[in-house]
Amino acid sequence: MKLTSIASGSSGNCTLISGNTTDILVDAGISCKRIKESLEALGVVPERLGALLITHEHSDHVCGLFIFEKRFHVPIYAPQETLDEIRRQDKKGEIDPELMHPVTTDEWFSVGDLSILAFNNLHDAACPVAYRVECEDKAVAVCTDLGNYTGYTVRNLLGLDALLIESNHDLNMLQVGPYPYQLKRRVMSDYGHLSNERCGQLLCEIANPRLKYALLGHLSQENNIPQLALDTVRTELKDGMEPSLAQQIYILVAKRDEMTETIEIR
Repeated sequence: MKLTSIASGSSGNCTLISGNTTDILVDAGISCKRIKESLEALGVVPERLGALLITHEHSDHVCGLFIFEKRFHVPIYAPQETLDEIRRQDKKGEIDPELMHPVTTDEWFSVGDLSILAFNNLHDAACPVAYRVECEDKAVAVCTDLGNYTGYTVRNLLGLDALLIESNHDLNMLQVGPYPYQLKRRVMSDYGHLSNERCGQLLCEIANPRLKYALLGHLSQENNIPQLALDTVRTELKDGMEPSLAQQIYILVAKRDEMTETIEIR
């Protein structure tokens, strides 16, 4: 399996997951042009994507969806509540309704050689989800846009080889930063975004001998710094898990303006 972050951040999100024979996208929160060029650079033909999974309907996850679908007609998978919100946003009717496939959370479905599970996130959207994707004996996940996590979240992230996980903000930067008070409250709430510290704590709870890669994603441009996110998460791992487990996890930060190196699980 392969996991590539095409873009990740508060300005736009898009992730490519590849199995042996099937490629899928998670979210389309950047321009169609950028998605197309990124896929082609990775050797993926947009028209041959097996699916486009949508985590939720916020613009940084769907703003490129409408033109992309008008051009390439890729099957869309998301909870029914999310599909309904996408239909409301599709003012020009650019998405063929027959391309929309509702998924039920906590129920597995298949696309090509990939098995996929959508599970609920705590976030202020219609039905926000994360996705776990498996191919044979390999497993990855994309889990961003959650204000907090629970035992349910942890259970769905156990036994992974790699994941893209939210490390949105440094709490101190957020508190003293330029956001208005109500927006600060929203980001810090259980339905907002995961801080660097909580990201590290979640990684401690899901660490296992298989987990080799953690890609820190959805960093806030105003309230985080890549090196600060890395340092904070590494400190949490050092303090919260066995040294042997902490040392085996390769941690990198997903970029907002360019693709991040491809994680390949052998």
